[in-house]
Amino acid sequence: MRHQKKTVKLGLTAAHRKALLANQVCSLIEHQRIKTTLAKAKAVRPLAEKMVTLGKNGSLHARRTALAVLRQKDAVKKLFDDIAPRSAERKGGYTRIIKLGQRKSDSAAVAFLEWVDAAEVVVEETPATGKGKKRSKSPNAEASAEAGSKAVKKAKKTAADEQKTDAEE
Repeated sequence: MRHQKKTVKLGLTAAHRKALLANQVCSLIEHQRIKTTLAKAKAVRPLAEKMVTLGKNGSLHARRTALAVLRQKDAVKKLFDDIAPRSAERKGGYTRIIKLGQRKSDSAAVAFLEWVDAAEVVVEETPATGKGKKRSKSPNAEASAEAGSKAVKKAKKTAADEQKTDAEE
C-alpha cells in the first residue's frame, strides 16, 4: 500500500523528476504561464510555491537555497526581484491551474499553470480569419489606458490651441 507516500513519480527516476520539475518552475518564472500535462502541473505547483516563499524571505540563504533547487541564476534573480514582491501580501496560493481538456495525439489531460497575480493574456478572435491575437492585460491596464487616453486628448487640445493662436497672429 502507498499510504503517506505523497511524491508524484510521473514514471521518472528521482534525478530525472527533480530536473524536470526544476526546469518547469524556471519556465514558469520566465514565461509567466506554461502549458503542460495536468499531472505535471499538479507536481510542479508545490515546488513553485515553495520558491515564491523563499523569494518573499529574500535573505541570502533563501536565494542560495532557491539556486540549489532551480540551478538557473537568471530565473532566481527574476523570482526574487519581480515575482516574490508581487506576491508580498498574499499568504499562499501563488499559482493557478487551468484545465484545457484532452490533447489530440494521446488524450492526455492538458492544463495551463500560471501565476495568480500575473498580467492576464486576453485572446481576441478576428471574425474573418478565425485566428486569435494575443494582447496582454495587466491588473492596472484600465487605469493606465485611461491615463494614456487623457494624455492624448490633452496633447490634441494644446495642439489645437497653438494652431488657433498661430492663425490669430
